[in-house]
Amino acid sequence: MIEPSHLFECSLADNVFIGPFVEIQRGVSVGAHTRIQSHSLIREYVEIGSHCFIGHGVMFVGNGFANSGELSSKRHAVVGNNVSIGSNATILPVRICDGCVIGAGAVLTKDALERGIYAGNPARLLRSLV
Repeated sequence: MIEPSHLFECSLADNVFIGPFVEIQRGVSVGAHTRIQSHSLIREYVEIGSHCFIGHGVMFVGNGFANSGELSSKRHAVVGNNVSIGSNATILPVRICDGCVIGAGAVLTKDALERGIYAGNPARLLRSLV
């Protein structure tokens, strides 16, 4: 971990790299050999697998307030293993399967359930990876 970073009640496996100015909130789990670059925000309860790369300025955003006005944390992002997320991508509370590539600047609003390359705003599958 490179200082200054803010880690709040999260779980980091072996050989995780955390760049400077990263905030990881409570309940987050990060798998082994994952790299999280500078200026990224990992919101509560996000799950990140092993051997992942999270680029500079990636934002995992929560689902905000439920209809009742109370903070809702029922859904959160789940990132599989061997996933690469490009710089300045925004990840909503979605599931990303193993081996996906999320392009720089992408806004992922729906689950990425097929191994492939996703890009755009909103992000869509550009090419499958076998």
